Amino acid sequence: MRATDPATADPTRTFERYRPLLLGLVYRLLGSVWDAEDVVQEAYLRWLRTDRSQVRQPRAFLVTVASRLALDQLRSARVAREAYPGPWLPEPVADTFGPLETAELCDTLSYATMHLMERLSPPERAAFVLREAFELPYDDIAAIVGRPAATCRQLHHRARGRLAGRGRFRPSAAEHERFLNRFMDAARNGDLAALTEVLSEDVVAYTDGGGKVRAALRPVVGRDKVVAFVVGLVSRYPVGDVHPVTVNGEPAAWMVLRGAPQLLAVGVRDGRIDALFGVLNPDKLAHVGTVGSPPGGGGRR
Repeated sequence: MRATDPATADPTRTFERYRPLLLGLVYRLLGSVWDAEDVVQEAYLRWLRTDRSQVRQPRAFLVTVASRLALDQLRSARVAREAYPGPWLPEPVADTFGPLETAELCDTLSYATMHLMERLSPPERAAFVLREAFELPYDDIAAIVGRPAATCRQLHHRARGRLAGRGRFRPSAAEHERFLNRFMDAARNGDLAALTEVLSEDVVAYTDGGGKVRAALRPVVGRDKVVAFVVGLVSRYPVGDVHPVTVNGEPAAWMVLRGAPQLLAVGVRDGRIDALFGVLNPDKLAHVGTVGSPPGGGGRR
């Protein structure tokens, strides 16, 4: 379809039709809503400057432009994240962020998967997201990544291997919530046996304070250490009201701990919690809808 068609004659109207899709795509590539919004806005400006009479498929054109911009941003962001104070966690988002029509779109948005994707190289991450969530042909991915289609197939295969076990047997929302509630009850009661039962042996706890809120500067690895960390934390700082929220398409918990707002998300695998994600950096809580006092917004991280 050419841009001179009545359906695409208004460039802003055309772009707005695809904005949610582009935001969902770029967020999956960057893990930051702030950066995703910037990239999508730049894609819009480029769309306005484009000779749209030569664009046969606006969706494909915009996906390509936004993906290339996101890849450039991701390469520079990785350098900045290496100097981040403590573990860098993705910015959590409300479940209404971007389209979620398919299981693949849900799986690639899950918080645990978003975190694991930080281990991928930018080309691997692009190949994985574009193929897994948006079902782009390898030839189209090749045009975006700048690699041959055969190489993009290998990048996707390698990325899936590095993310093996995550998303393939994703628990239902009800099951996910049940694990989260079991953990919260055990933590608040200091129940060592219940914590040991709900956590996997190789569980890892990550806390992201961004240098603005006190948090562990290194991941806590292993069930015994995580149990000790959690019990010690709640014994010194009692947990107040906990509000259920939905982030990245999954249940999570919103609370105030040590006087600071915090979001807790969990990863579930093989019937146990294998990852705890505590997001305390106030800059990363602006896009999470909560019950009670809203999280503070602010600058960018």
